[in-house]
Amino acid sequence: MCRWLSYRGPAIHMDELIYKPQHSLIEQAMHADEAKMATNGDGFGIGWFSEREYPGCYHEILPAWNDANLKSLTYQIKAKSFFAHVRASTGTATSRSNCHPFINGKWMFMHNGQIGNYLQLRRRLECLIPDDLYYKRHGTTDSEVIFYMMIANGLNDDPVMAIKKTIRQILQLMDDIGATHAFRITAPFSDGKRFYSVRFSSDNKQPSLYYRHDGDALTVVSEPLDDVSDSWEIVPPSSILISEDDNNVVLQPLNI
Repeated sequence: MCRWLSYRGPAIHMDELIYKPQHSLIEQAMHADEAKMATNGDGFGIGWFSEREYPGCYHEILPAWNDANLKSLTYQIKAKSFFAHVRASTGTATSRSNCHPFINGKWMFMHNGQIGNYLQLRRRLECLIPDDLYYKRHGTTDSEVIFYMMIANGLNDDPVMAIKKTIRQILQLMDDIGATHAFRITAPFSDGKRFYSVRFSSDNKQPSLYYRHDGDALTVVSEPLDDVSDSWEIVPPSSILISEDDNNVVLQPLNI
């Protein structure tokens, strides 16, 4: 499993969250507390929205704690919204094309979890991605498949319905083959103006997901960045966190 963080609010330097906190994402890459795997060293990525129309990104296959470029970039780059992800592979190759976040147009997406029995399902899942989107898929992960299924299912027009439809399609295909492993997902996705984060599992072992909403700033994380417990709230199981133009936070049940 992986660890990730996302931020939305007044522009800040990215190292304020990625490096500086007591239990920063870099610390989680080496010593995660709430992940299936304590070490997340199979590459990393950052993506950010700033003054340009489309997001920027940087991916590398080195462990995040070993990359001096990441430290320099996050020290310099100031962004009003950004994603950061440290990867623990669930079976696919360690390559830049498999590092999160994934970007298509204005949309950015990253994921922690797995599609149960993905290798047996991969061909069926990829068949649900239309030809005009499929050629934009560069990697081999189940995470990227989820993202492109969401785009095909109307992500731009109705993001909440797109993730619900995608989860239902995945569960149906898993049921069709009698999958023996669970589907688990925490995933944020944003177009720079709208922000969403989902938490779901087909079993009772839902990946951890927390948020902190402090005025205009919203931080959503796989696990808290510090031990100030009352500053972090748990995203309920089987739900979606929504923050749109007014930057308020709404939690809705997925009703899958």
